[in-house]
Order: sequence, then structure tokens, then C-alpha cells
Amino acid sequence: MNTDNLITDMHLDVLKEVGNIGAAHAATSLSQLLNRKIDMHVPKVELVSFDGMFDLAGGAETVVAGIFLRIEGDLSGSMFFVLPLDSANHFIRKLIGDETFDFASHDIPDMGISAMQELGNILSGSYLSALSDFTGLKIYPTVPSLSVDMVGAIVSFGLIEVSQHSDEVIVIDTQIREEGPDGTASVNGHFFLLPDPSSYAAIFRSLGVL
Repeated sequence: MNTDNLITDMHLDVLKEVGNIGAAHAATSLSQLLNRKIDMHVPKVELVSFDGMFDLAGGAETVVAGIFLRIEGDLSGSMFFVLPLDSANHFIRKLIGDETFDFASHDIPDMGISAMQELGNILSGSYLSALSDFTGLKIYPTVPSLSVDMVGAIVSFGLIEVSQHSDEVIVIDTQIREEGPDGTASVNGHFFLLPDPSSYAAIFRSLGVL
């Protein structure tokens, strides 16, 4: 099954709208955590090939901080949130108050790992909550797990099931802008949404755009 036959520009526009609602909720939570203004939005949602997904993250061999979780309930699938290491370090340093923290170190402190998992939980949870509100479907994310590795290694786990039925992934670009005493900083992350094949129809039927 090729998802290109199922997903239209209208579907992607709806997912972008859902993404921006989720981003607004996530920005509120992050602003409270970091005690500074955070703006987030979803500039683009697109359907890309597996190779295209790796290219967006800088190449399959690029080392990133990746959050992985499974989606359960009325929908099932896998979801990843991928951030460049520099961006991940920036946010975690602010969250834990340790300017020496570095995901590239051999011994990553447990506090930093927990903070990154919480960041992933806020971002993915806000998006999935918005999707649940829009569709009326019950969606339950599992506890997020953190990996610091090459993009190809992190995402390959989620591709095992999907690759049997499709060669495409829904990519939700996410732009995070932080305003602080040192000025404004922007980072770009990517959600990779890989619904199990049976869930595509459920999503868009619930949105009334099947």
C-alpha cells in the first residue's frame, strides 16, 4: 500500500492545523518550565520518503537527540521527535540549570535524560492531545524513551512495521523560538509520525476528509 494514494494536500493542511494547536499548548508548558517566552508553530507538514526523512534530519548518519514513543488506543503507530544535539543541549541546560551539560559526553547525567524525556513528553503529548480533540479518538502515548544516536539507528525501529506497507512518513516540522535576556534563539525540530497502516483511514475518517 502506498500512502500517497490516501493522503492529499487537504489531509496535510488539516494535520498542520492540528499541529499548530498542539504547538501553542506545548509553548505554554515550556514557557512555564523555562520561565521565559516560548513561541512554537508548525510551518509545514509533508509526506516524504524514508530517504527524504533522513535528509531533513541532516542525513542518516547525523547524531541527534531523539524521543521515541508508541501511540495506542483508537490509533496505533510510532512517533519520533528529533532535535539537533546543539539544540537539545541548549534546552536541557536551561531546564536543569547546568551550562556544562552535553549529550555528546560519555556519561550523560540522569537529570538531563529525565529532562529531555519530559521535553519530548510535553511536545508529543500536546500534539497528540490536539489530534485526539480534533478526531474524537482516544489516543494514548506510551512513556517516551530517549536515544542519542544516528538518525538512521533511532528511526529504524519504527520503520520495521510500516515499511511492510508503505515507504513514506508524515513529517511535522516544528519551529521553537525562545525569547530571553540574551536575545531570541530559534531551533527547528521534526516530528516523524508513522501510523500503522490501518490507522490512516481512521484518522481522516474522523476528521471528515476521507
